[in-house]
Amino acid sequence: MSIAFALAPAAGFAATTSTDDTVIVEASSAQADTSLDQDYNAKTTSSGTKMTLVQRDIPQSVSITTQQRMKDQKLETLGDVLKNTTGVFESAADSDRSNYYSRGFMIDNYMVDGIPTIFEARWNLGDALSDTAMYERIEVVRGATGLMTGAGNPSASVNMVRKHADSREFKSNVSAEYGSWNKQRYVADVSSPLTENGNIRGRVVAGYQHNDSWLDRYSQEKRFFYGVLDVDLTEATTFSVGYDYQETNVDSQTWGGLPRWYTDGSKTNPDRSDSTAPDWAYNDKVSKRTFATLKQKLGDDWLLTVNGTHTEMLLDSRALYLDGTIDKTTGLMVSPYGASWPYVGGTGYNTGVRKVDSLDTFANGSYELFGRQHELMVGGNLTKQNNRYYSSWENILDTSLGQYSDYNGNFPETNWNPLSLAQDDTIRQQSAYMATRISIADPLHLIVGARYTNYKLDTLTQHMEKNNITPYAGLVYDIDDIWSTYASYTSIFNPQAYRDESGHYLKPVTGKNYELGVKSDWMNSRLTTSVAVFRIEQDNLGQATGGVVQGSSGESAYEAVDGAVSKGIEFEVNGALTDNWQMTFGATRYMAEDNKGDAVNPNLPRTSVKLFTSYRLPMWQDLTVGGGVNWQNTTWANVSTANGTLRSEQGSYALVDLFARYQVTKALSVQANVANLFDKTYDTNVDSRTYVFGEPRNFSVSANYSF
Repeated sequence: MSIAFALAPAAGFAATTSTDDTVIVEASSAQADTSLDQDYNAKTTSSGTKMTLVQRDIPQSVSITTQQRMKDQKLETLGDVLKNTTGVFESAADSDRSNYYSRGFMIDNYMVDGIPTIFEARWNLGDALSDTAMYERIEVVRGATGLMTGAGNPSASVNMVRKHADSREFKSNVSAEYGSWNKQRYVADVSSPLTENGNIRGRVVAGYQHNDSWLDRYSQEKRFFYGVLDVDLTEATTFSVGYDYQETNVDSQTWGGLPRWYTDGSKTNPDRSDSTAPDWAYNDKVSKRTFATLKQKLGDDWLLTVNGTHTEMLLDSRALYLDGTIDKTTGLMVSPYGASWPYVGGTGYNTGVRKVDSLDTFANGSYELFGRQHELMVGGNLTKQNNRYYSSWENILDTSLGQYSDYNGNFPETNWNPLSLAQDDTIRQQSAYMATRISIADPLHLIVGARYTNYKLDTLTQHMEKNNITPYAGLVYDIDDIWSTYASYTSIFNPQAYRDESGHYLKPVTGKNYELGVKSDWMNSRLTTSVAVFRIEQDNLGQATGGVVQGSSGESAYEAVDGAVSKGIEFEVNGALTDNWQMTFGATRYMAEDNKGDAVNPNLPRTSVKLFTSYRLPMWQDLTVGGGVNWQNTTWANVSTANGTLRSEQGSYALVDLFARYQVTKALSVQANVANLFDKTYDTNVDSRTYVFGEPRNFSVSANYSF
């Protein structure tokens, strides 16, 4: 805790004062934080419990990335934000697909304004490619988050908070950026009242980006649009309706990476610019969301929220996949599965659509009991998600590829067979949830809640239905007006389509998160600190028995076993140290093992430090400078090849970023950013037979004009 004390702001600033009075925040995030829009922190959040609280009152680890930090650090996609979030790690499968992990488990819940979408790693539709220009902030709650999300892993939930038309005056901001690899990016953000009294307001965010890459032949083009209409129907009723669209078109994307080993076990040592992608490969993704939100005051301090959304994400992709080791003598790629499977990859044509319809309704407010004020949140959710994908695949023989040393992406395009249905499933979740924050005494509050979920999965061949109750409990004690300590138990469940030998579906995998922590809150929540120790237990994990399901045509039977245990410590400081100095600093150390004592996902760093800061020079107020560093320890994986199991390893490394911004006039600013200043070479795909390198040193210059 000595770090937190050392970073404490001057005593002249007022600290947050704890109170038992319930606060109902009706405005959007931007309205609530208008005077703090230069900060790296947000005053309140509803993440974790759906009750609007300051962070020290939430008995879980929470990280918030605001619009200002995204601007300073050039975090232009959700993936950029996650890579720079405390306790979150990236594992990249290739140039366009990345999975993100927290506390040893994959993050599979991505929410927009609290509405979750279940993510499948097999069909990566670009959730992490979402452009941050459309969002006010990104919130990450680590650990099990079943109260908010229903089904999922005990990793974290990611919530993207949309921008809204909160200004009753005309405001406009346009920016242009040029950077390495011919990057061009243009964004416009316009807000305006549409009636004289400002009761009807509109906001539009639109952008275009085109860039090449350090990878040979790769290029990307992105277009996005977001529009929202906010209406004050009465003094007690507000209504919002909006639509967002993002189209990302990529040419010559990689599918997998570069071969890691020769057949003798030595490393291939490829260049970072090398690419296995042919000229004909492409990867096109489209995201479309429509939403409507109604908020109604009920009495003095109760608020009813009804939020409905329809989302479609579409995929159209053709690519070439290579996998194997290289024979130094013949120059040929050798199959990783031996002579019985003489293929070194294949070509794939994949299309599909993911549709999500969701209606979420909840009310929150205060009530009095035993002479004290308490808070209550109660609601329900209906979600239907359909995943429908088609594919065509053709294997590649080692001899048809030729010598790998001569390969430069010149593999001919396949004469594609007709697309066949690869997956068609529908997930329905009906949930009821509640939580209450009970004021036991002036310094002591108890949050208890639960979520009941009816989960149904329908596929082409099976139907599964599960009912689950997900409990939530947290105790928060205010040490004084600044410091608090907490203990919490949170949980989540994840249904699995495995059956035992008698034909019964296994119980859902459960994730239980135990957490103890200390938090502080300075300058009315402009600066927060937290330190937490946690333990996650994942149970009922399906494991093959070697038998078959009775009465089936050879379906493998499974049994439920105790799964992985993850335990560790996290520390974070985030926000304004002074009016001129913003900083986020996070450090994580954890261990994760399965029921046999083997490391879980050792390709993820067990220790990491992430720092980014900005400082406006007091003697030259128009100049802001800053930068940061992300450091992680050594990662490794034991990888199976035709020549046996080989060890893949990435040593510890640090990535350093710098930026500077000059306010030319009140309306115009110019900014320069450098990422990976020391041009570190690092592998982001350690648990694989292929390398996927992170981006080399790159720069950007941008101009921003507000009027």
